[in-house]
Amino acid sequence: MASTPANAAQSFGEFRPASLSLATIGLSLGTFMQVLDMTIANVSLPTIAGNLGVSQDQSTWVITSFTVAQAITLPMTGFLSRRFGEVKVFIWAVLLFSVFSFCCGLATSLSMLVMFRALQGAVCGPMYPITQSLMVSIYPREKRGMALAIISMITVVAPIVGPVAGGWITDSYSWRWIFFINIPIGIFAAGVVAAQMGKRIEQLRRTRVDWVGLVTLILGVGSLQILLDKGNQLDWFHSTTIVTLAIIAVISLTVWVIWELTDAEPLVDLRLFRHRNFAAGTLALVLAYALFFSIALLLPLWLQNVLGYTALWSGLAAAPIGVIPILLTFWVGKYAHKFDLRWLTAFSFAVMGFVCLRFGSFNTEVDFWAVALTELMLGLGIALFFMPILTILLSDLEGPEIAEGSGSATFLRTVGASFAVSIVTFLWSRGGAVSHANLAEHINPFSAEVRRSVDVMGQTLQHYAVGINDVITQQAMQISFNHLLDGLGIGFFVLIAVVWLAKPPFIARGGGSTGGH
Repeated sequence: MASTPANAAQSFGEFRPASLSLATIGLSLGTFMQVLDMTIANVSLPTIAGNLGVSQDQSTWVITSFTVAQAITLPMTGFLSRRFGEVKVFIWAVLLFSVFSFCCGLATSLSMLVMFRALQGAVCGPMYPITQSLMVSIYPREKRGMALAIISMITVVAPIVGPVAGGWITDSYSWRWIFFINIPIGIFAAGVVAAQMGKRIEQLRRTRVDWVGLVTLILGVGSLQILLDKGNQLDWFHSTTIVTLAIIAVISLTVWVIWELTDAEPLVDLRLFRHRNFAAGTLALVLAYALFFSIALLLPLWLQNVLGYTALWSGLAAAPIGVIPILLTFWVGKYAHKFDLRWLTAFSFAVMGFVCLRFGSFNTEVDFWAVALTELMLGLGIALFFMPILTILLSDLEGPEIAEGSGSATFLRTVGASFAVSIVTFLWSRGGAVSHANLAEHINPFSAEVRRSVDVMGQTLQHYAVGINDVITQQAMQISFNHLLDGLGIGFFVLIAVVWLAKPPFIARGGGSTGGH
């Protein structure tokens, strides 16, 4: 039943669960499970492909189906929250996610696994933004920064745990258990949230379904996501499939934006971008997360393909990134509001920019501890990034706008990260090919130095060519990696200016300080 105006405020600032700690654990576990599942399957793809009898390229649909479905339902967060209530949407999303995880574990063919992964992605789309909104609503105003800091820590730690846990579970047990482990976690999280927050009064609105917005969103986002995921594989715009997807995406998203801005009851309220802090904070979040996600993608690929690390050891090398965010979470949540959040965000961008330049200075002889220490430094930047920027972008939104704004920002962040994945993988491969050509042009049978090397090593020219080509390929990919990381570092330094588009005070209108002054 919808709330009356008299008690509507309870939905957004006055409701307190019987146990704040239990409610926080339940919300956090649900979100952790969802964020974890975005990365835990990545390292298991070769095993899944072999077990189901498909190629490596075909197995990537396990990831693509999840991200496409999630990207489609993310912008629907506000509509679902208004129609059914945030608590109900969260509980049902967690339970359905657990059910589809169980179905994924039982899949006997790739088509079954892809279908259930798509359903997983569809139901989990609203979970993260609704968790943000619920966490903000149940914490007192003086502790609201702590709530966002906890969510920020989950965002950082879960993707780190994913590859390590996925590799260990796949090697020690079976790839099916990377899905089965979600079942007890999901049931516990849904049960705790239902018990602690089931009596929360929601301000519901029986709005009509925006079918035009829904259809154009599915067509536009679905086409764009598939285009981004498959662009490298299909050689981008040299492929008729990619060109067709691009045309569908452009037309559909253009119609969607125009429709959502003019419709009386839009599926996604794009008018939220009239708020200065929301617009500036979302821009900074999307661009900075795209750069960060590029680092998170490139590092394991570099460690495994260039330096020869195993999946488990590359995950261990990246794991220190979560240490500082865990240690600083409560400090950031408790004291961040005493600072101008723009300075904290700018400092985090500077740290991440410096770390990128450090990675860009490495060569193929770098040892494990140098990589791990640099990842530890990166964690300092991440610790001071998510909570301040989330606080900034949510600061001028009113109660029911928080879930919708968080959903829109998360949707754009997800699409931005996908776009970054496609761009950096293309640039890395392209840069490696160019560097390989430059390095190899001096290796020819007419070179006196080559002939001397062949004589000294006692090999034939063909054997020498094979051996030297492996070295050239490794060095070419290292050079390309260094150039990319330097570019990402410069990008972080440029982004420092973007965050200053926001204006204090960073205080949530729903009640309570969440930012600096």
